[in-house]
Amino acid sequence: MAYPGYGRGMPGIQIQMGQPVPETGPQVLLGGYPGYPAYSDSYPSASDPMWTYFSAVAGQDGEVDAEELQRCLTQSGISGTYSPFSLETCRLMIAMLDRDYTGKMGFNEFKELWAALNAWKQNFMAVDQDHNGTVEPHELSQAIAAMGYRLSPQALTTIVKRYSKNGRIFFDDYVACCVKLRALTDFFRGRDPLQQGFVNFLYDDVSMLFNTFDIYIKTNKPVLEEVQPECSP
Repeated sequence: MAYPGYGRGMPGIQIQMGQPVPETGPQVLLGGYPGYPAYSDSYPSASDPMWTYFSAVAGQDGEVDAEELQRCLTQSGISGTYSPFSLETCRLMIAMLDRDYTGKMGFNEFKELWAALNAWKQNFMAVDQDHNGTVEPHELSQAIAAMGYRLSPQALTTIVKRYSKNGRIFFDDYVACCVKLRALTDFFRGRDPLQQGFVNFLYDDVSMLFNTFDIYIKTNKPVLEEVQPECSP
């Protein structure tokens, strides 16, 4: 990501974001995520296995909070042989798709998450060449590039430092990284309807982004701390 051109005296912050790598970037689908189609509001079917997992833990309001989502994903076995998702990662998942700011996830949002998790899992398995359940920093860089993100070397280095443990990135941390990248990309694209590659962020926009994630991850570290921008002189 590059964030040039901001300075004092401007009404906002002009931010430019790298575009997907030509020919390798995923297709952008309106209303969804690159490569992952958005689900329409449809009634769940009793024969839908995802509805079985979801309804088993959902409350009377038909939604799940972070703890219920963690239980649902663990029972579904979507993480396979990898460790179950942490509660912090589940909070991030909800924040990523919580468009009505309820702090919970409905069934259609759950289906959208499921599609993203499956794609991320396949991507993780593809770069985990030694099949030990972790990826090395250079493999994480390959995975991020394969998803269509073009990040600066400084940003990639910061991401590796944030998510690696003893030089390895586990699946849960990898998914947390993917969630944040998607959320930040969606936030950017929502303010760049013409797809020009840059937007003007007002202070309230940035404040809302920080506050939204702070509610879910309950940490003193802001989300953007891990992906430091490149600022032009």
